[in-house]
Amino acid sequence: MLSVAENDRLSRVGKGTPMGELMRRYWHPIGASAELLERPTKSVRLLGEDLVLYKDRSGTMGLLDALCPHRRVDLSYGIPEEHGLRCMYHGWMFNETGQCIEQPFEETVHPDGRFKEKVKIAGYPVAELAGLVFAYLGPLPAPELPQWEQLLWDNAVRDIAITELPCNWLQCQENSLDPVHVEWVHAYMGQYLSTDRNALARGGSLKPHQRIGFDEFEFGIIKRRVLLGGDETDDEWAVGHPVLFPNILLVGNEARATFQFRVPADDYNTHHISIYSFRAAPGAPVPAQAIVPYRQVPLKDDEGRYILDWTFNQDYMAWSTQGPLAQRDKEVLGESDKGIIMFRKQLKRNLQIMEDGGEPMNVFHTSETLYAPVEKVKFGLRAATRYVPPEAGDSKAVPEIEKVLATWTGYENASE
Repeated sequence: MLSVAENDRLSRVGKGTPMGELMRRYWHPIGASAELLERPTKSVRLLGEDLVLYKDRSGTMGLLDALCPHRRVDLSYGIPEEHGLRCMYHGWMFNETGQCIEQPFEETVHPDGRFKEKVKIAGYPVAELAGLVFAYLGPLPAPELPQWEQLLWDNAVRDIAITELPCNWLQCQENSLDPVHVEWVHAYMGQYLSTDRNALARGGSLKPHQRIGFDEFEFGIIKRRVLLGGDETDDEWAVGHPVLFPNILLVGNEARATFQFRVPADDYNTHHISIYSFRAAPGAPVPAQAIVPYRQVPLKDDEGRYILDWTFNQDYMAWSTQGPLAQRDKEVLGESDKGIIMFRKQLKRNLQIMEDGGEPMNVFHTSETLYAPVEKVKFGLRAATRYVPPEAGDSKAVPEIEKVLATWTGYENASE
């Protein structure tokens, strides 16, 4: 278990806190590009800061302090102009760096005045990749946005799911270092409730875990398992799947890949962003996807109970019911928790590296493609040729996804 002080050090993300400063060394997804097509401004809470994301008429995006410095009104109601975001209250305008570039009345009264040059608010770098908008809140110059292989697939269709979770980010990420929970919260509970769509698609319960293992690698930790009747030649042990430092889980194969980003909104809330990439079989055409669709994932039903019909929703229940910030000083850890212990040590080590003036892991300064190992065979199954959504909510991408999955029918090493 952790002491209260250690728990705070690893979980709290406000400006000036140890983990808040570490997390500011990384790019975080803050929404879908499609959101700004529907409305060109969006309120964003990230690492305890209230911000506004906008896209101006020239196509430039910016991420600014949420409040205009003049009279402190909310800039999410501002007006995107050709080059900047204009406050709707008195017309002050800011560019993507946060610099004030226009003050209409002040410039009318004092045409030669330079007051606007003295006015600047926070303005953070943003970038787009695979239909997501990423932000960086740390020291400049900003590192390169990580170019994970699966997010660069060009023969693929994608889908984005966004969930607002009432809990700290670390509760979400620690789940990724816990292989045994799959056997229980997903398979056993899903069978008990007779509602889990993914458990039903697999045809029943999951075989019990016989062994779990973890290895640190260049990008984080590899998680491994051996199920009853299996051995170390199975992909689930021999390859395993990666947990990417500090807050990403990657699960995939040659046909599909899922990134789960656990983005800290503040100490008590997490933006959980899943991006699904479905790649066509070699040589097969890919349906046109002009924009990657997104959806908001519901957490609770009409009775206020957590939705448990879907795999990820079961996780969301487990993380959220630990409370807004889990009391790890009251934990009773067991043998199944050795991956969580390894991850906490990895966090502590990288915090110390940063505090000593060094650079933590996974801060990249080149735009080269990044490759992490993924299992081709998971729980005895290869790349599925049918679509079963992992979490609640209706996706507009389903027709395109099903067309892409169908290209794997009969393809060697891709059939169930």
